[in-house]
Amino acid sequence: MNNLAVLPRLKGYRFSRAIISYAVWTYHRFNLSTADVEGLLAERGITVSREAIRLWVNRFGQHFADCIRRDRPRPNDKWHIDEVVITIRGRKHWLWRAIDANGDVLDILVQTRRNAKAAKRFFKRLVVRFGEPRVVITDKLRSYIKPIKTLAKNADHRAHKGLNNAIEVSHRPTRKREKIMGRFKSHRQAQRFLLAHDQINLIFRPRRYQLNAASYRHARSDAFSLWADYTTEMKA
Repeated sequence: MNNLAVLPRLKGYRFSRAIISYAVWTYHRFNLSTADVEGLLAERGITVSREAIRLWVNRFGQHFADCIRRDRPRPNDKWHIDEVVITIRGRKHWLWRAIDANGDVLDILVQTRRNAKAAKRFFKRLVVRFGEPRVVITDKLRSYIKPIKTLAKNADHRAHKGLNNAIEVSHRPTRKREKIMGRFKSHRQAQRFLLAHDQINLIFRPRRYQLNAASYRHARSDAFSLWADYTTEMKA
């Protein structure tokens, strides 16, 4: 990622795919605005507009997220599910998020409701993608009860707010991004951005407190190697 001009350009794009991937990486990895990324590229002699960076993030953020999901090991069968309110254009929306016991984000879904229908829609996405879990931990929202009983009959459903601290922590990066972005502008923008943001941070933010210095550097090196591979897979 140090050399931004090695890889060839994508058809129809003025800049090389390495420059585009670097912009997407910095935007998601360091909680930067498009203006911040523009400044970093300018320091390297690359003149690009904030609008171009925004389009790159929208267009290719999903590509990197899909690659990460594709290559990710099968998640733990113990899931934590929670929902948190976000405001979009003055209206309440609910961000539904699921993580496994290792803290890795399984999926997110932005919805306008916090009821049984919304819970079923989200839980069904998870079961279709990952299969039935062994344990599901939620808060005391009763909307979870019927969907879990219907879609994962053998799962042990534990409804206890105190058990769900791990997923409460996983909401924090979303809150930080909300402040930087001045809140999300639309339902679609929030869904698109958070799907990519959670997955990209999955590989670039290993749990530092669980690793010694050598292991952390090794994990970071592996993440850079993966990112380079995903950059070569980019398509216009």
